[in-house]
Amino acid sequence: MNTISIKRVYEPEDATDGFRILIDKLWPRGMAKAKADIAFWAKFIAPSTELREWFGHKPENFPIFVQKYTEELEDNPETEGFIALCKRQLKENNVTLLYGAKDEVHNQAVVLKNFIETKLKTT
Repeated sequence: MNTISIKRVYEPEDATDGFRILIDKLWPRGMAKAKADIAFWAKFIAPSTELREWFGHKPENFPIFVQKYTEELEDNPETEGFIALCKRQLKENNVTLLYGAKDEVHNQAVVLKNFIETKLKTT
């Protein structure tokens, strides 16, 4: 079975990345589109601007961010289609969720990966 992983978009592409999806609402600073080697930009799956700005990448806000972003994912009409895309890709490739944040522990990719994996186990 192929896997879902997360990675900073600034890290070089690796042969094991498989299908690379940018999950940020905004294009990463200083990253040329040609250099990013992204298969799909899923800005619709990113946290809302209000939630992202409130979170501010502050680790102390992360527990509440997880709860609120999970609620947004549950309410997002495009989430089901995004999970279906990931599921299709996982049949042939690994899926790598790309994000721009510096903090590798407290970011939306961590939340989204767990959310997708939980949904895939229940379908």
